[in-house]
Amino acid sequence: MISPCYFVIFGVTGDLAVSKLLPALYYLSREGRLPDNLAFIGVSRRDWCNRQWHDFMHEQLPQRLGKDYSKSDFDVFVKRFTYTQTIHDCPEHYINLKQELGKPRAGVCANVVFYLAISPADFAVVVSQLDAAGLSGRLLGNRIVLEKPFGYDLASAQELNQHLHRHFEEEQIYRIDHYLGKETVQNLLVFRFANSLVEPIWNRNYVDHVQITVAERKGIGRRAGYFDGTGALRDVLQNHMMQLLSVVAMEPPAQLDDDALRDEKVKVLRSIRPIPCDAVSQYVVRGQYGCGEGAAAYQDEVGVSENSVTETYVAAKFYVDNWRWSGVPFYLRTGKRMAQDSTVVSLRLKQPPLQLFRETPMEDIEPNWIVLSIQPDESMHIELQAKEPGLDMSTRTLQLHASFRDENERRLGAYETLLMDVIEGDHSLFIRFDEVEWSWKVVDPILRQFALHQSAVQRYPAGSWGPEEASQLFDSADQSWRNYI
Repeated sequence: MISPCYFVIFGVTGDLAVSKLLPALYYLSREGRLPDNLAFIGVSRRDWCNRQWHDFMHEQLPQRLGKDYSKSDFDVFVKRFTYTQTIHDCPEHYINLKQELGKPRAGVCANVVFYLAISPADFAVVVSQLDAAGLSGRLLGNRIVLEKPFGYDLASAQELNQHLHRHFEEEQIYRIDHYLGKETVQNLLVFRFANSLVEPIWNRNYVDHVQITVAERKGIGRRAGYFDGTGALRDVLQNHMMQLLSVVAMEPPAQLDDDALRDEKVKVLRSIRPIPCDAVSQYVVRGQYGCGEGAAAYQDEVGVSENSVTETYVAAKFYVDNWRWSGVPFYLRTGKRMAQDSTVVSLRLKQPPLQLFRETPMEDIEPNWIVLSIQPDESMHIELQAKEPGLDMSTRTLQLHASFRDENERRLGAYETLLMDVIEGDHSLFIRFDEVEWSWKVVDPILRQFALHQSAVQRYPAGSWGPEEASQLFDSADQSWRNYI
């Protein structure tokens, strides 16, 4: 696909653009990855001229880039940008944007990327206005990028998708989940499918259970306006964690192209056993952080209702009813104000027969684990058992630990990968709507029960690993949450 000549960022003065998108684009520019004829147009509600926008970039970005800031590289990057004011529901502003896009410039102009770094509530109006101004570009191949969450529930996701398809074709739509851009998530595919040591045991015959944890030490910060009406289930589990689960559980695709990869992920989502409406409490625990370690309780955060029952933590048990994973529980949990920042996929392997060691201290040996740390440490960790030196027949755990990068290698940001894929027209790491739809089908019954039983929110102290009730989800007494790498 031909690279675009313009990359338009709606909400360019917002936190997402300033903290994630612009730094990622700077790195791509510095490394010579961006096409020479690619220019950027920043769009926001502020009534600024180009000079004011460039001043804003010089104020905000150097501190975020830190030691990677280079004045000469930054000056080259800034020169790619122009700015135009656009109120979301003002048709005149879209005509101005169209005129800006139509100005003659050097290089061949093929198409335009529209990145909606704005509130999901504004997606529909911006999409409609773009089409009304003749900017949907069905023939030109313009692209539109939407951040999560895609919808608020199944019905709203379907409605938004129908609205999008009235103005853009599916091949023009890029639904972004930055977790799929993380190198460690991509490395999971290589780890699984490029190693004959791993793939034969990646199934129900050898795996006792799987744990996926996405934990954050911070609270909601200034996001109360968004988060208090959303909650952890919608904000993290429905998208990020369902994507991680599908990558962990998927079958090997025929090839690593757009549709083959996403077809296998959809098969996993379709195979997840529905949670019975009358038994949600046996499969899902939700919590809300209280005060602790000097942090305020959730209900005391600025902008949060004092009687809010929004969950800041959710743990759930799922089963993937297919040939590979039948009977293997997948335990997912995510929370804010947790003990540490950690995104980890952990597989506990089944115990081997221990009759040989039944009269020795080895009768109760620790199980083997495969642990893939996605952040903050990008690493692979395997635990095996070996005999402890000495006269007794006792064991100790051997830890095989490998980082995915050398110390001197710069960590590639998820948005760098994904933005480059948008520019090159590669859909592989973006979400097709049937993935969105099936993940909402998994989560929707839980949401309905949350609405019916609003009081069932367990409190947990800030700085902990969540409510103790989450341990009740395990199928057997020897299973427990793994809180360490």
